[in-house]
Amino acid sequence: MNKTIYLKETDSTNDWLKGYQSEEGEDMTVVTTDYQSAGRGCGSNHWESEAGKNLMFSILLHPQVPAKDQFILSMANALALKDVLDSYTDGIKIKWPNDIYWNDQKIGGTLIETKLQGSEIKDCIIGTGINVNQQVFHSDAPNPVSLVQILGHEVDRKEMLEKIVARWDYYNNKVVKGDWHSIRSNYRSALYRRGEIHDYRYPDGIMERMTLVDVTDDGHLLLLCGRELLSFAFKEIQFVVD
Repeated sequence: MNKTIYLKETDSTNDWLKGYQSEEGEDMTVVTTDYQSAGRGCGSNHWESEAGKNLMFSILLHPQVPAKDQFILSMANALALKDVLDSYTDGIKIKWPNDIYWNDQKIGGTLIETKLQGSEIKDCIIGTGINVNQQVFHSDAPNPVSLVQILGHEVDRKEMLEKIVARWDYYNNKVVKGDWHSIRSNYRSALYRRGEIHDYRYPDGIMERMTLVDVTDDGHLLLLCGRELLSFAFKEIQFVVD
């Protein structure tokens, strides 16, 4: 059973779900809002969103996935978002680990938080922001874009969320059934800049020109530097996007 909860405003849909108790038989809980006063991206990043213009929601799952395999949930989420955005426009790619890009601009981002029980994930909260109908961005984010800017007309946010939840159902069933190969294969096929040579920045600011080769099953980015294949965890390397 899936349940959707609408909030006019909240500090963070992820934080709201942390205090929520699922009812018996509730497989997936979706919380959406018109405005987040403290929306977060990964790390210390802030997600800019004009009230009532974009899609901001979090999904609570109880996946019972081994903690060592948790990146499968990130892959499934990215594919669900990409599938739906593909129905609106061309040029949608997944930027490792789970940003959604249109060409070289960011249209969506996700923050995933998990709670463990032993060696398995007991609860997983997946918070997503998608730029839908916002015309102007005021933050110093380098490359935001919205669907309305791409298409030239507004999009029904409720209808879009319903499509995303339906695709999440599809991928969640694959996760539960252990059909992980197709998820991993499709994720890799959709990777932004896969097989291309670009600059990447290390945490100390040094840049290196490398080729994006692949992403491992546990979520490490593989980059080819000369003849050496290097592996990076999240925050160990940064894309350079003009």
